Amino acid sequence: MSSLIGKRAFVTGGSRGIGAAIARRLAAEGADVAIAYEQSAAAAQLIVAELRNAGRHAVAIQMDAASPDSVRQAVDGAAAELGGLDILVNNAGIMRGGPVEAMSVQDIDDTLAVNIRAVLLASQAALAYLPNGGRIISIGSNLAEQVPGEGLSLYSMSKAALIGWTKGLARDLGPRGITVNIVHPGSTDTDMNPASGPGSDGQLNRMAIKTYGRAEDVAALVAFVAGDEARSINGTGLTIDGGANA
Repeated sequence: MSSLIGKRAFVTGGSRGIGAAIARRLAAEGADVAIAYEQSAAAAQLIVAELRNAGRHAVAIQMDAASPDSVRQAVDGAAAELGGLDILVNNAGIMRGGPVEAMSVQDIDDTLAVNIRAVLLASQAALAYLPNGGRIISIGSNLAEQVPGEGLSLYSMSKAALIGWTKGLARDLGPRGITVNIVHPGSTDTDMNPASGPGSDGQLNRMAIKTYGRAEDVAALVAFVAGDEARSINGTGLTIDGGANA
């Protein structure tokens, strides 16, 4: 695996789960990688040590996705540490679920700030560094396309908004050959949604292939979209959910 040799990638929310798997896969493909974390400094440093042991240049950067200044500074810091940026992966996100009538203004503001605004600001900041042919990849959710139950409206709305952003930005950046895409994972076995968790039976029942996805599977798709062979994949969503939305 060497399709990303010489590339420099920044992965937000890269200290655990899908983000950590993406960082590992991009590094395995040859990229140098910066990861952003909010509070899990120790976990982030373990990922960095793992990537460095594999021969890649890697760094961890603290970022509060709810803070515009922190997002911009993290992108600038990643570019400074890596000597530029070729790939931005917007992975950081939060989920606030529950009945609509119980949503607080803080829940709404936090969700919009982290799941939408941070993606826009990171993408905007990255444009100062991305070369022609660069990549912007956001991690969405299959819940952006179908909402199978109650209590998901705020989260689903925030991920659905990224579809419009992806399509519009792909048009804006097309003249530079920069592709912009969104990957929609379904139920993926992580500490946030373990395959053995209390809601797993209902999620499995939706799937055509009744097996939770692996973070490594999502990472493999992201790595492909980041590579040269995906140069014509642009402005689109790629769903990896075992057929739950089929």
